[in-house]
Amino acid sequence: MAVKIRLARRGRKQKAIYDIVIADARAPRDGRFIEKIGSYNPGTNPSSVVLDTAKAVDWLLKGAQPTDTARSILHHEGVMLRKHLQVGVIKGAIGQDVADARFEEWKASKTDRNVSAADSLSAKKDTEKQAKLDAERKVNESRAEAIAKKNAPVVVEEPAAEETTDETAADEVSAEDTNEAPAAE
Repeated sequence: MAVKIRLARRGRKQKAIYDIVIADARAPRDGRFIEKIGSYNPGTNPSSVVLDTAKAVDWLLKGAQPTDTARSILHHEGVMLRKHLQVGVIKGAIGQDVADARFEEWKASKTDRNVSAADSLSAKKDTEKQAKLDAERKVNESRAEAIAKKNAPVVVEEPAAEETTDETAADEVSAEDTNEAPAAE
C-alpha cells in the first residue's frame, strides 16, 4: 500500500484550513486517512502550522511520500532535516547527540529568523500607517483651507481715484505750508 503525507481540506468557502494527514494514495483528498499529524492555516500572516514532528519523522522513515505542498511544509518545520539526520544516525555516520545538537542549532537560527521577520513586518506596517496618516492630515488641511477661503467675508474695494498715497498727501501738506508762510509776513 502506497502511503502519502498530504493535505485534507476543511473549513468554509474562501477560508480554507488544511489537516496534514497520512493517507492511502488511492483514497480521495478529503476522504479516509490513517492518521492526522497536524494542521495548516494559510489564512494567517505568517501561515500557522501545528505539527507533531515525531510522528511525521516516524512516517517518513517508514516510507511515506509527502506531496509537494506537504514536503514544503515539512521542510519549513524542520521535519525533513530531522529525518535526514536520523538516517545518518541509522547508518552510523553520526551519533544521536550530534544529530540532536545540529537540529537544535537549526531550530534556534530558525526562531531568530522568524522573530526578525515578524519585527520587520510590524515595522513596515507602522511606517505604512504613519504615511497614510500624514497623507490624510495633508488632505484635511487643504480641505480646511478651502473651506476657510470659501467662508471668508467678501471685501469690496473702493475705487482707485479716491485713494491718496503718502506721496500725494505729503505734496499737498508741503504746498499748504508754502502758501501759509507768505501770508504770515
